[in-house]
Amino acid sequence: MYYIKNGYVVDPVTGFEGKKDILIKDNMIIETGEACRELAAKSGAEVIDAEGLVVAPGLMDAHVHFRDPGFTYKEDIKTGAAAAAKGGFTTVVLMANTKPPVDNPETLKYVQDKGEATGIHVLQTATVTRGLKGQELVDMEELAGLGAAGFTDDGIPVLDEKLLLEAMKKAKELDLPVSLHEEHPLFIEQPGVNQGVISEKLNYGGASKTAEDIMVARDSVLALHTGATVCIQHISSGNSVELVRTAKKLGADIHAEATPHHFTLNEEAVLLYGTNARMNPPLRTEEDRLKIIEGIKDGTIDMIVTDHAPHSEEEKARELAQAPSGITGLETSLGLGILSLVQPGHISLKKLLELMSTNPARLYRIVPGCIERGEPADIVIFGENEMWIAGEYASKASNTPFTGWELPGRIHYTICNGKIVYSCEQGNNT
Repeated sequence: MYYIKNGYVVDPVTGFEGKKDILIKDNMIIETGEACRELAAKSGAEVIDAEGLVVAPGLMDAHVHFRDPGFTYKEDIKTGAAAAAKGGFTTVVLMANTKPPVDNPETLKYVQDKGEATGIHVLQTATVTRGLKGQELVDMEELAGLGAAGFTDDGIPVLDEKLLLEAMKKAKELDLPVSLHEEHPLFIEQPGVNQGVISEKLNYGGASKTAEDIMVARDSVLALHTGATVCIQHISSGNSVELVRTAKKLGADIHAEATPHHFTLNEEAVLLYGTNARMNPPLRTEEDRLKIIEGIKDGTIDMIVTDHAPHSEEEKARELAQAPSGITGLETSLGLGILSLVQPGHISLKKLLELMSTNPARLYRIVPGCIERGEPADIVIFGENEMWIAGEYASKASNTPFTGWELPGRIHYTICNGKIVYSCEQGNNT
């Protein structure tokens, strides 16, 4: 039993902001407010003094790669979950582009079983197409029945419109989201770097924003046509933000993710950080970055995700053209959200938490967490303006441009199912 006292609760579900004590027993919040003190004293509950700290629902990252099965030298489900807990996340949604991909019941169960042993909630998507080949749909009904959280070929676009139309119609029947990686290869000379001034300076072909825009335009119309819940993954182009905005106005059930790297950095970061700033889709212009922030402010972009993409040091040490794309992000996400969005006054902390917990949960058909009696005890406790230096990661990987950055939002505790899975004093307990 835990008694969290003196904390400043920020709850995006109820809208409550203010001091409130919380009493946790087993995996539930059993009381809040003044009544907690007496009950805690009688029961001998362990006290967590959250004076000066924010207490909020546990964060949810709807887009991560734990590389398991197939690439566990980069990350595995245990180390990925430890990184998530250290970052304040109590729930993660894993992408399906593993080896073998999650296009069959056996691989789905493998991940689910390993996820249950981590101490946090690990949800797994299934692929849209068999073998990620874009030629034949998976048995969506079977995989949904076995607990697949949604469907995505993340990492690869679904180029066949007829196939995607069928997938959206089936997903609509199953009431599950389809999440789409929007990069048409026709407009990519070399991936990972925006096609423009920086790619020219590096004599690197680059990826045009048209690669994203053309796919987002198509899939916005398909979402409108089918009524399916569609998520545009890791949006990077200002034009695509406007396309999603228009689709929403037209009535499409369309959603969009933004990553901390896409709203914090622009294409010039490649000159500073090399392969640790190579990602798909790439960092784009400062104008694109600002349009992403505008999309976050007005609700066009309704989720912040990390696209946590661990790679080995050896892989990222290769030259730009040969290195893999992607960066890790679970342990720096909250800090970058506060640094780049809250501190400049773009959004409130409550809005940030909505983007990082409430909205991802609703997309994946989960009741969003809140700090109320009778609710699950999934909680993060952090110092909003308490500074820390990014580094010493719980992840196996450290491929990020943010190592050494001084960030706000130091995580003190992550509590999942009523258990402390991370504390800054003890490290991970997962």
